[in-house]
Amino acid sequence: MIVIEKKAWRDTLRWLIPLVLIPAVVALGALVFPQKRHLLVSLGVAGLSLLLFLCGFERRLTGSRRLVLAAVLIALCVTGRMLPLIKPVTAIIILAGMYLGCETGFLVGSMAAILSNFTFGQGPWTAFQMLAWGMIGLVAGWLHAPLKKSRLFLMIYGGLCGVLYSLVMDVWTVLWYDGGFRWSLYLSAMTAALPHTLLYCASNLVFLWFLAKPVGRKLERVRRKYGV
Repeated sequence: MIVIEKKAWRDTLRWLIPLVLIPAVVALGALVFPQKRHLLVSLGVAGLSLLLFLCGFERRLTGSRRLVLAAVLIALCVTGRMLPLIKPVTAIIILAGMYLGCETGFLVGSMAAILSNFTFGQGPWTAFQMLAWGMIGLVAGWLHAPLKKSRLFLMIYGGLCGVLYSLVMDVWTVLWYDGGFRWSLYLSAMTAALPHTLLYCASNLVFLWFLAKPVGRKLERVRRKYGV
């Protein structure tokens, strides 16, 4: 009975954390908390991301192995963000979700944002980046079967992720500029960000095209070998 109750709580948190709690923390951080507290908001999102990750496995050994793989992918994302113009960050996050599970995908996305921003600069925007990249990894985990089966579907998803990331960050732009949300200003922000959005989409397509098979084969082999 206790085991069943723990599993039920874990399954509930796997949905509640990414779809309710983390978006709520990001929204409160933007609308209620002063901007000087932005690091506390980002750390709150990081803590919830780790809790979500812990909800994704039942055996301690399996979780530790998956955490090591997640740490490697996070390091690759942070390093890849140093590249000029096109960056492999989103592609790596997608592959993490596809091959290591939705919880790992969210963790890689959110931690890649906060850790890389120690170089690029922390701010109220960090929590939005954590949410955007985390959701990209989460959904990739949910859609892992069709994404692995069809390269066309993978390319479409990669392109949509470039749009999704830009749309989430445009929300932050409007809140920062206006102190509230207005659709007219949001549409203006979307239009102004269009060149960057297209660049996000192009970089996702390029890196997914070249990385999906070789990196996917290695992650799949490790996952099967070590029971991750």
